[in-house]
Amino acid sequence: MSKITVLGLGAMGSRMATRLLAAGHTVTVWNRTSQAAEALVNQGAAAAATPKSAVADAEFVISMVRDDAASRGVWLDEHSGALAGMAANSVAIESSTLTPGWVKTLGANMQQQDIAFLEAPVSGSRMQVDSGQLAYLLGGDPLVVERCVPVLKVMGSAFHHVGELGEGTVAKLATNALMAVQVAGLAQIVGLLKRSSADAHRVLAAMAGTSVWPAVAGYLSSSMLSENFAPQFPVALIEKDLGYVLQEMGSSQLAPTIDTAHGAFLRAIDEGLAESNMTSVVRLYTRP
Repeated sequence: MSKITVLGLGAMGSRMATRLLAAGHTVTVWNRTSQAAEALVNQGAAAAATPKSAVADAEFVISMVRDDAASRGVWLDEHSGALAGMAANSVAIESSTLTPGWVKTLGANMQQQDIAFLEAPVSGSRMQVDSGQLAYLLGGDPLVVERCVPVLKVMGSAFHHVGELGEGTVAKLATNALMAVQVAGLAQIVGLLKRSSADAHRVLAAMAGTSVWPAVAGYLSSSMLSENFAPQFPVALIEKDLGYVLQEMGSSQLAPTIDTAHGAFLRAIDEGLAESNMTSVVRLYTRP
């Protein structure tokens, strides 16, 4: 078993820490608000006051935070950043959804300190991490990948090494962009069916028997029709990721479909749906 630190205890980070504890690893946790660590401490984790103090004895350090700014603070803050406290021969694993440029910058900082670094964003949400079914999109040195996969197997079941640092993040942003386009498109289809007084369940079931129906559409349409918007992937996070995609493209004119989906999620935030599941965007098209 390994000594592992988890930095960031949101919906995903806290579940990762729970899985690691259940597997028998020694786990230290840190979160910006200390209350988030209480349940994990009750499960056997140790809580630290800063990222730097959290990583002192860690063999692996996993970060799962919201965005570039949070990642920068966790790793590189001049007073409390984790990188300055990491031991020789430890490995930094960044699982947050970030921008490729920041991941490369972070990798360069890791290299200056002789710390092995793996970019490891995930596809999947709360249900997948709870069941150990996350899909990892890995970027970095193959030897570092090989070293980390035994630990990541506690949380994931698929491991795709897509290339060098930055390329894992590109793969993650591309994956989320495709998801967002599907969500926004299906939400409009549900709106069409309801406004035309069609039997939405029956029509969607028929569509599911055709070649155009993607694997995820069953979950998405069920959530939309039942109006079960308990957060798995909140609107605010998918909007953030689409903003990163458009930033990477350099111009919304080069990604008009993604830009349109981004606009839908921005509207959903304006409607007060930021913390609801991404499928709640359907309300834009079904309200009177």
